[in-house]
Amino acid sequence: MADIIEVNETNFDQEVVAYSHHTPVVVDFWAPWCGPCRILGPILEHLAREAAGAWRLAKVNVDENPNLAMRFGVRGIPTVKAFSQGRVVDEFVGVVPEDRLRDFLRKLAPTQTDLALEKGTSLLSAFDWEGAEAVFREILLQRPDLTPARLGLAKALLMQGKAREALELLRDFPASREFSAAQNLLPLAEALVWLEEHPQGENPDDPLEAMYVRALDLIRRGNVEAAMDGLLEIMRREKRYKNDMPRKIMVALFEILGQNHPLTKQYRRELSLVLF
Repeated sequence: MADIIEVNETNFDQEVVAYSHHTPVVVDFWAPWCGPCRILGPILEHLAREAAGAWRLAKVNVDENPNLAMRFGVRGIPTVKAFSQGRVVDEFVGVVPEDRLRDFLRKLAPTQTDLALEKGTSLLSAFDWEGAEAVFREILLQRPDLTPARLGLAKALLMQGKAREALELLRDFPASREFSAAQNLLPLAEALVWLEEHPQGENPDDPLEAMYVRALDLIRRGNVEAAMDGLLEIMRREKRYKNDMPRKIMVALFEILGQNHPLTKQYRRELSLVLF
């Protein structure tokens, strides 16, 4: 059946309530005179087509169906209500940004892309960098504009020492919720590219630079804990070494590990003790 339909007071129970027992239904209560409705409606329709049957979009013209608006307590438009198993499970009023709308829909009916992103993120958490790289590359073949996948791929590449490609992904990163995280990763990408160009460092007789080179090499080999120990030791000796690069690299590692990872919690505390 169609993924985008117009419903009314006669067929609502069949096309929305009953239908939601096997496929979630998003109901858009709108009116032709409503300016915000003309903004939200096309976005919902685009996302419904993109979902390819993961959920159905049902549109209700409240001027023509006032009893439905009254039945479901619609007091402002656009109002969007999500139905599952015959009942309303979530809703919002007004126009929301597309990323928040995607979050709303993801909770209701995860798409194959959502599930793939979740898999890639889980592989990152398990330090399976190669597996995560493969998943994120596959996602980006279908959705090259998807910033969570772009960020995930950059993380996986960095932890395998594939710094140049990661740097390309992180430079000019699109404005998005992932932008700040991408900025946190940039110093690590730049440092690993520097290491490729200077495998022995620029001043081999400098003991701090030798430690710095060793820490970067440990990162590209996947030994994060030993690398962070080395970076902390550098900062104990020279707090702002190389324009604060050891600290910036540790922040990048925290970003890759995740803020709730035990290593992040442990080394963030140690970093605070060193700096303050």
